[in-house]
Amino acid sequence: MGVPCVRVPTSEGEATRTALADRDLVDREHEITVESGDLYIPVVDPARVPAGYEVVDRDVPARETQTTPADLLGFEPSYERLGDVVILDEDDAERARRIADAIVDSDLRARTVVNRASKVKGELRVREWDVLVGESTETVHREYGHEFALDIAEVYFSPRLATERHRVVSQVAADERAIDMFAGVGPFAVPMAGRGAEVVGCDLNPVAVEYLRENARRNGVEDRLTAVEGDVRDLTEEYAGWADRLVMNLPHSAGDFLETAVELAGEECVLHYYDIQHEDDPFGPGERAIREAVADADDDYAVTVETERVVRSYAPHEYNVCLDVRLTEH
Repeated sequence: MGVPCVRVPTSEGEATRTALADRDLVDREHEITVESGDLYIPVVDPARVPAGYEVVDRDVPARETQTTPADLLGFEPSYERLGDVVILDEDDAERARRIADAIVDSDLRARTVVNRASKVKGELRVREWDVLVGESTETVHREYGHEFALDIAEVYFSPRLATERHRVVSQVAADERAIDMFAGVGPFAVPMAGRGAEVVGCDLNPVAVEYLRENARRNGVEDRLTAVEGDVRDLTEEYAGWADRLVMNLPHSAGDFLETAVELAGEECVLHYYDIQHEDDPFGPGERAIREAVADADDDYAVTVETERVVRSYAPHEYNVCLDVRLTEH
């Protein structure tokens, strides 16, 4: 009898596995298999697999017994993987140490284990870490066929947004001109350039910009990606009216940069605007802010909201959301 599996190209395998694991959908009693360029990821409940994934029945072998952290602890610990770094979010230092030791003693591949020691803070959006195992906080993360070198102690990066990034990047055409206004190490910018777009990525964090340049080279898109260190508001002199697409992934304060976004927008431009809002009205404040910025601009644009999407829960009664908005110059 076949086992329900999500079938994806191998280039999308790790990001898909992570997305399914975040929803507790990965069937750990059966092996993930590869055939003819496709990865087959067994799932426990095909009815809960998000739309957009292909589910097929397939004969896959039962998984050989491996020692997991849960086997050693007697409970299922919560952690994230970013390359070969395992990330914990434990308030109890003793519990964090127990989990780190179990990860080392298990069959889980990990070079470094860290525990969050602070919230993301400052205009460079970095956090402090307690390094429990290993020494280096630098790693290489693979996502939808691209590689991203980064140091989690020096830059901001969330592996949980892989599916959302892929959704946006999948809309990009080869002849586009795109600006990632808060690019970080390039998880939006590099794949957009990989689709043939001409991309400008801007960030205040000089370490992030160096990684952005390295990641452009690592993925063979350095000829189509311009990395700029500094405030995105300084781009308007050179890139006014240039962009066909703008990514504004700075949820807490993207609204402060809407005037700049309108200045950068070309005659027709899609804006991916990220926001944090209360569940009672998750999309209204962002749409109103965009319309107000357009109304105040010198150029006259029609504003069309094409997509309203809840990306994830952020806090009790608050959502991280995205609005895909098309600006069309009259």
